[in-house]
Amino acid sequence: MIEVKNVTKKYGKFYAVRNISFEVKDGEIVGFLGRNGAGKTTTMNMITGFIEPTGGDILVGGIDIDANPTKVKAQIGYMPEGTPLYNDLTVKEFITYMAELRKVPKKERKEAVEKAIKDTGLDLVKNNLTRNLSRGYRQRVSLAGTIVGSPKLLILDEPTVGLDPKQVVEIRELIRSFAKDHTVFISSHILSEISQICDKVIIIDKGEIVAIDTPANLEKQTKMKDPEKVLSITVDDMNNKFEALLKNIESVKSFELIECEKESESKKYNVTVDTKTDARKEIFSTCAKEEVLILEMKEEEKSLEDAFIDLIQDRKEQSQKEIEKIEHKREIDELREELEEKKVEKENRKQAIKEEKARKKAQKEAKKGNKEGGNE
Repeated sequence: MIEVKNVTKKYGKFYAVRNISFEVKDGEIVGFLGRNGAGKTTTMNMITGFIEPTGGDILVGGIDIDANPTKVKAQIGYMPEGTPLYNDLTVKEFITYMAELRKVPKKERKEAVEKAIKDTGLDLVKNNLTRNLSRGYRQRVSLAGTIVGSPKLLILDEPTVGLDPKQVVEIRELIRSFAKDHTVFISSHILSEISQICDKVIIIDKGEIVAIDTPANLEKQTKMKDPEKVLSITVDDMNNKFEALLKNIESVKSFELIECEKESESKKYNVTVDTKTDARKEIFSTCAKEEVLILEMKEEEKSLEDAFIDLIQDRKEQSQKEIEKIEHKREIDELREELEEKKVEKENRKQAIKEEKARKKAQKEAKKGNKEGGNE
């Protein structure tokens, strides 16, 4: 659905995004993650046609946005951050206005508006002024304006920002339901939401793509790279032996008391252990010998947030001079490649001309031979 090929956006000497490439397939829900200033909004604005890239190509539904921006924009429903609505319009009037902007045919408009209202759960407030709605309902109205007319691609910029937990769950379920009929490209700072909604995530940092994978794979890779893991252990420790035991286990790096139940005398610890050995087995056997009862032991799972931090935290900050040097080298390489292609094309053309001359000569000689044979 979306093809971004070697796209760069430059403001003066500053590179907002640099030589980025990725694909979003039909029917996918893809999360687009990055810190503030990483290049997320710039990329989304280029995909929607709001700003032009300095270099590279963007195709939506197989159509180049530079070649046919009107046709591309007709396929996109865009929800910008901040829920911009017209406060003097009712919910229905606003969605109807959005349908008009999207050039939904007049005979289909009423049905399209009603469908958008129904799909976003706005039936009860459709005649209310948008300014009188709660933040959650305003977000739904913005979503309804985005999906009206059933565009193939939905681009959602921070759709759950500023919502309470209940509203977040509701909007999340709405976005999930959109995948039946739409491809969804969603930017968010709430990584737990992205991991629950998205089939795939794209992480951008300092204008470059640093990872493209499923949330589960990114979490797994982070877990495998980490030399340490955290075990959550709950013990029945009447004689206060557990902490002394942990200090004598070599694979235990540190521990912290999290919870202490006075009535049951159970204690919950977070225990950081080395991943090179199976610390769990050693902890179990040591506790059994000293009659410390382990009530529960589980490994703390790595989250998408852990994967995100792991990918971006140690990335070297390149100077503008270094970036310009890299870009200059890339441009030189592209120029050399272009010259090589032209050289090959020229050789092929020369060979084709040579073969054509030989063919014509052979035809001429064959014709001459036939004529002489006929005269005899």
